Amino acid sequence: MREPVTEDRPLRILIADDSDSDRLILRALLRRLGHEVCDARNGREAVECFEVYGPDIVLLDVLMPVMDGMEAAREIKRLAGEKMVPLIFLTSLSEAGELAQCLEAGGDDFLGKPYNRVIIEAKINAFNRMRLMHQALSDQRDLIRERNSQLLNEQEVAKRVFDNVAHAGCLNAGNIRHHASPLSIFNGDVLFASPGPAGGMLVFIGDFTGHGLPAAIGAMPVAEIFYGMASKGFNGADILRELNQKLHRIMPTGMFCCGAMVEADFKHNRLKIWNGGLPDGWLISRSGKRLSLPSRHLPLGIQQPEQFDDTMETVATTRGDCLLLMTDGVLECRDAQGKTFGEVGVERALDRGFDAYDAMMEEVHRFTDNSADSDDLTLFCLEMTDAAESAAMPERSAPSVRSGPHEWHCVYEIRERTLGEFSPLPLLLHICMEVPGLRRKSGEIYTLLAELYNNALEHGVLELPSEWKQSPEGFGHYYEERRKRLGRVEGHFIRFSLHHCVQPNGGRLRVICEDSGPGFDFINHPLLNPGKGEISGTRYAGRGILLLKRLAESVTFHHRGNHVEIVYDWEYTGNMPQSDATVE
Repeated sequence: MREPVTEDRPLRILIADDSDSDRLILRALLRRLGHEVCDARNGREAVECFEVYGPDIVLLDVLMPVMDGMEAAREIKRLAGEKMVPLIFLTSLSEAGELAQCLEAGGDDFLGKPYNRVIIEAKINAFNRMRLMHQALSDQRDLIRERNSQLLNEQEVAKRVFDNVAHAGCLNAGNIRHHASPLSIFNGDVLFASPGPAGGMLVFIGDFTGHGLPAAIGAMPVAEIFYGMASKGFNGADILRELNQKLHRIMPTGMFCCGAMVEADFKHNRLKIWNGGLPDGWLISRSGKRLSLPSRHLPLGIQQPEQFDDTMETVATTRGDCLLLMTDGVLECRDAQGKTFGEVGVERALDRGFDAYDAMMEEVHRFTDNSADSDDLTLFCLEMTDAAESAAMPERSAPSVRSGPHEWHCVYEIRERTLGEFSPLPLLLHICMEVPGLRRKSGEIYTLLAELYNNALEHGVLELPSEWKQSPEGFGHYYEERRKRLGRVEGHFIRFSLHHCVQPNGGRLRVICEDSGPGFDFINHPLLNPGKGEISGTRYAGRGILLLKRLAESVTFHHRGNHVEIVYDWEYTGNMPQSDATVE
């Protein structure tokens, strides 16, 4: 334990001199000045006394028996370590070379014989001030080091918690490649990916203003919102609205998040993209054709919720196309001369004509010569693969110990303008997930509900033909017409009736979906009635019917084909607590 830094207490001074008279004179002089004195007759005794006594200042004769002053000085400096112990040589030497050797051995100054009381007092006071200043600086350094170590430990703990949340998705999927190089323990960049309950994938890449911990403060709520809503079946636009509202409320003025949201549909080969303040994204085909995806929105957290625009751009793709997204750390990385990589560097990398991700990484490393990054740098690449090859929905949490309702019935209807503004799927899925045994079936349940709702909306209420989506031009026309028709849905509705009951080994979920559309000729549909010919109606695409029939115990069409009933049976492997609920 170090003594406090103060000039009030007497100094402990070690005198080492083989001359008894010189030691006696010096000891008496120093004691009259108020200091404590320990003396030694040779260098060896001086070293031993230093170890036991721990003096503040050492006065050391150069020429002594057993161990001379220079050798003793080297040993004393070694024992002192980082602590400053001024060492003053007592000498009658005057030759410059000999004096230089004393300094090289660790000496700080000289005191010539015979001794002068005034000079001795002045030198001791001067070196004491220097010693106290050194100790104060050392104490401050140690305090800063301790505080920094504590802060780093706290950040490491916080980072482990954050990583458990932020890396809970599917960034390790086979069709994803990514690189992130933070400037500090925390990264101002965020990258999240989650498969949807019904397939496809949601991706969010963001760049908060600043670096390190301040920049990462918003990352935790962003991760929680993204993964929580993605697992419940919310789409990208819903999540963006929630993210913007949350960040606008919690972030201080001047802090925001540039970001891009991607909704990848591998089954229908399409992307929905929202870019708010990030550099241009790129969709790159195997032939090398490139489509720029620029920022069309303000960053998250700037606008009031009622002003926020969540419109996502829909882009048709083909299997093998790659989506490339990056934060501005890629554009802002510098070479040895301070020149930035910029959009010119991005174009140069893409012009290399082979794998865009590898080309970009190689070009950045070549440009910077592997020097330290000047900003958080994140690069992300998503390949459009076959739906069967995309990542599966991960188990988001441990099984809940709470019980839930098993015998229940509910009816939920959305009407008119709400059809174009709100998706009931997350709410319906949440109701079903209240049954403990169904929580592990969320993917299949969501797929069934989504297939029923999307067909009821697009082909039932809006009467959109599936054939339009067979070509890129028709694809664009399909979604443009969908947007227009959603503005003309007065008098229309979609109604879900859900009923769940207990069975001996599990339960049965019965779902009825009704819509106000004209329906279709399901009686002559070849997939519903084998042996019937081809029909002209397109109320349900063949793939949709096959999916429903594969997942459900039964699929039944009623009325004009706008009333569909499915039965989904599931098996339960645990103890089933009993409870009843009815909702109308």
